[in-house]
Amino acid sequence: MKVLIATEKPFASAAVKGIQEILDTAGYDCEILEKYTEKSQLLAAVKTANALIIRSDKVDKEVMEAAPELKIVVRAGAGYDNVDLEAATQLGIVVMNTPGQNANAVAELVVGLLIYTIRHKYDGTSGTELMGKKIGLMAFGAVAQNLARIAKGIGMDVSSFSPLNRPQKIIDAGFHVHESVEALFLYNDIVSLHIPATPKTRGSIGYDLIRNMKKNAILVNTARKEVIDEQGLLQAMTEREDLRYVTDLKLDAHQEAIEKLGERYVFTPKKMGAQTSEANINAGLAAAQQIVDFFENGTKQFQVNK
Repeated sequence: MKVLIATEKPFASAAVKGIQEILDTAGYDCEILEKYTEKSQLLAAVKTANALIIRSDKVDKEVMEAAPELKIVVRAGAGYDNVDLEAATQLGIVVMNTPGQNANAVAELVVGLLIYTIRHKYDGTSGTELMGKKIGLMAFGAVAQNLARIAKGIGMDVSSFSPLNRPQKIIDAGFHVHESVEALFLYNDIVSLHIPATPKTRGSIGYDLIRNMKKNAILVNTARKEVIDEQGLLQAMTEREDLRYVTDLKLDAHQEAIEKLGERYVFTPKKMGAQTSEANINAGLAAAQQIVDFFENGTKQFQVNK
């Protein structure tokens, strides 16, 4: 059995070592393609692979068709919109993610970005505090649950709206449930997005929701940039000069946002959510173990294409 680790942005060395140990114990061969710059390199490397471990790497139909022996793709992380699920299903390839492995890392990033923002990027002027502020979580998966835990510890008022109809989970955790996304945006000082990019959610966060946010509200996106209607965001924030947008996913209209929003557009140089050694290692090891469990036991617990 041959497993290809294909990562344009490599795993930490400790993660690679751990992955190799899991695969070696199972008697599998491991091949590594790191820091590749051309799709042709991935197409060549995947030709004889039975399994593929990726991070944010794009795996489309062309990649899958180049790998006639490929049975499973595991995305080391929660999001999987970088994999063509329809093509995978057509070709009989199982696609999995590793939910929860980077959840705390993303949650801590949200808090860090918020503190950086409300303290005016540490420019020496007087800022504000998170304690006592209302934070609304859009969705209530692993990242949101970790963020709720941290926010509660800080003394924030936590609430959520889950498009996936998980109100009981929110109630059981002791938090207020909003009846609609509109209510979530109206009620909270801070709204943090934790929804995947799907045909239903792409471009769903736009002008009408954002323009109706509370005075001095902050919108945080560490989920997927595709869920933002960028022109709607820019229009709403141009009209509402009190609003701020905080993200580790730079907008496609990045330069336009800088020009129109200035300091109210807070961003990181690149996607940072899972960029901790702990998350990196956890996701990699989980991916390797899921591959072994799939081949040895037929386990498909984390399959995302049906």
